[in-house]
Amino acid sequence: MAKRIMVVEDNDLNRKLFCDVLKANGFEVEPVADGESVLETARSTVPHLIIMDIQLPGISGVDLIEAAQRDANLRNIPVLAVTAFAAKGDEERIRSAGASGYLAKPVSIMPFMNAVNELVG
Repeated sequence: MAKRIMVVEDNDLNRKLFCDVLKANGFEVEPVADGESVLETARSTVPHLIIMDIQLPGISGVDLIEAAQRDANLRNIPVLAVTAFAAKGDEERIRSAGASGYLAKPVSIMPFMNAVNELVG
């Protein structure tokens, strides 16, 4: 059975690109454009990995990662943060919130798939 990956990304082009690349590599994808529905969707779909944009309208991806870490049903799902936030200290701040991996945008396909494969096993 294919592993399921939830892609949280408000930018339509980025979300489509991530989903297309993942599908081409044999994964099932659960695209989410709205940060407000992330936790509910994760609980209902139980993904093997969450790819999380950090800069979402109305809610921070960091806050969502922290909320997932507090949720007994979600805390063991690895999160790959993909973000345009690439200033000094951002990776450390995002990882300390609970992200298992971190990639700065723009993302190249090989490092993206390497990070995904490392986190889903």
